[in-house]
Amino acid sequence: MTLTTPPPAGSLVPADRDAACSADSPPGCTVRPLPRVPGVAHRFVTVRGVRLHVAEAGSGDPVLLLHSFPQHWYAWRRVIPLLAGQYRLICPDWRGFGWSQAPARGYDTASRAADVLALMDALGLDRVRLVGHDWGAHAAFRVALQAPGRVSHLLAVNAAHPWLAQRRLIPQLWRFWYTAFFEYPRIGRLVLGHWPGLTRFLLLHGAAGPAAWQPGEVEEFIAASRQPGAARAGEALHWQFVLHDIPGIIARRHRGLRLTMPTVILAGSQDWMLPPKLLAGAERHADDLQLRVVPGAGHFLADEQPAVVAEAARELFRRR
Repeated sequence: MTLTTPPPAGSLVPADRDAACSADSPPGCTVRPLPRVPGVAHRFVTVRGVRLHVAEAGSGDPVLLLHSFPQHWYAWRRVIPLLAGQYRLICPDWRGFGWSQAPARGYDTASRAADVLALMDALGLDRVRLVGHDWGAHAAFRVALQAPGRVSHLLAVNAAHPWLAQRRLIPQLWRFWYTAFFEYPRIGRLVLGHWPGLTRFLLLHGAAGPAAWQPGEVEEFIAASRQPGAARAGEALHWQFVLHDIPGIIARRHRGLRLTMPTVILAGSQDWMLPPKLLAGAERHADDLQLRVVPGAGHFLADEQPAVVAEAARELFRRR
């Protein structure tokens, strides 16, 4: 497979070409070819000093889709064909993930939310519909609360909202045992880079059944997360959550904040990482919020039931 030098920031790469970083690309850029999804084009945009990779498809009103750990933009590969006929879909790789540059800092939720707003500025987007999966939704909630005028609708997929009740959370903390292997400095990057079995376990067992994955898809995400920059980013992502987000949940820092845009939280009935009963109660902090449970689904709804995610997005986006 021929690897080509990535284009200048802002230019597009047709989906029928391979694209990867070259030897003279910024530090943290990888040399892995991009997976192909019909109709998808790629660009590199520098925001807040970091070179981000962005996959785009379709036309119409902009929808920003934010992936989770340990995935990258390709997490939306099955949702993209279902929505590209109606919307302009923008799927960035977070800093440190996929084909984006991997700096040493900026993995806390506030910084990632700032990256989203800076990317919107760079692309000339005043207002977007936001879709986020798990870690992507953490930042999406922050953007929606911090800059409500720039978000018209919010779809959070398999995601913990900012108002988790401690009485529900504490009995469920055992579910997050796996984060102990990722979050500690120097240890997390070693686990991600050299012991991919845990990443494979999370992907395979996080879904409600093996039918969620086609051949090679799990290995694609594992290979991406093993890159040195991505392994360091995965570690930093979890450690910053320990330093900032967990104290915020305990102190209930968001109790005075309210979502003003139509919002839907999609949960999988078989999601052992974030069970639906843990996500109840957010409607008290929003003008228009619904929690919907998808029967027979696990933690990777976009992979397992993309048609459900796409239809939930369409229905949400029709609401005023």
